[in-house]
Amino acid sequence: MILLTGAAGKTGRAVIRSLAGKGEALRALVHRRKQIQTVEAIGAQEVFVGDMRTREDIDQATQGVRAVYHIPPNISPDEELYGQNLIASARSAGVEHFVFHSVLHPQTEAMPHHWKKLQVEEKLLESGLPFTIIQPAAYMQNILTHWQKIIEDGIYPVPYPTETRLSMVDLHDVAQAVAIVLTESGHEDATYELVGTEAMSQNEVAVILSQGLGRPIRAESVTIDVWERGARASGLGDYQVEALLKMFGYYERYGFSGNSLLLSCLLKRQATSYPAFVERTLRERKNEAAT
Repeated sequence: MILLTGAAGKTGRAVIRSLAGKGEALRALVHRRKQIQTVEAIGAQEVFVGDMRTREDIDQATQGVRAVYHIPPNISPDEELYGQNLIASARSAGVEHFVFHSVLHPQTEAMPHHWKKLQVEEKLLESGLPFTIIQPAAYMQNILTHWQKIIEDGIYPVPYPTETRLSMVDLHDVAQAVAIVLTESGHEDATYELVGTEAMSQNEVAVILSQGLGRPIRAESVTIDVWERGARASGLGDYQVEALLKMFGYYERYGFSGNSLLLSCLLKRQATSYPAFVERTLRERKNEAAT
């Protein structure tokens, strides 16, 4: 049995599908009862509703599992507490393998939500647990937030200069790599950077979108004020907004790049390219429209 935390999020759902495809028994930890049906429908055999701030809940969730895949809540001020609780519980339960979903370059103190993941990594290194740390780049799928504007207006909006260069990774590749780490031996005491592309400017991303859609798409830098109003209207709190603003500032100054060789080695194939991701997305949207 494998326990997944953060199971109802986009990463959790992708990993559940990948592990279920390998026939693995899965226990999903979710925060709300309304999420139970979602994770059961895609392959979770057991679902536990609990709060990762509460050690009693975590202790119940870790009982009887051989491995844990810990996906922390996205940009949470309590991320260190969640990690500490789960690591301690896994030790008590005799978990054989603890896999932590971190982030590419967690040592970047200028990005608080990256830095918090580094503190959890440190606790894991000190725990004595057999571990693997997964450090993915930004997901290609993040662009889908703006898909309607891309399709209808021909604009790909970004909250930093369009010259900003970023590496990305396909979430499907990440989920497949995680399934390999959790089901095959030899990945203990390892840290894996998961990157799919070289660093690309947002203008280059727009060119690839243009080629895939067969019409002009341009990247457009939106002001921080405009982005912040939209973020708060969508429900993001102060910590999330401030952390993301610091991240955007870091991206503008330094970019964010990585190397795809390790991911390709894990997958035993080339990591998904951005043109391939766009092609697949268009095909999936076409199929959705036809059903």
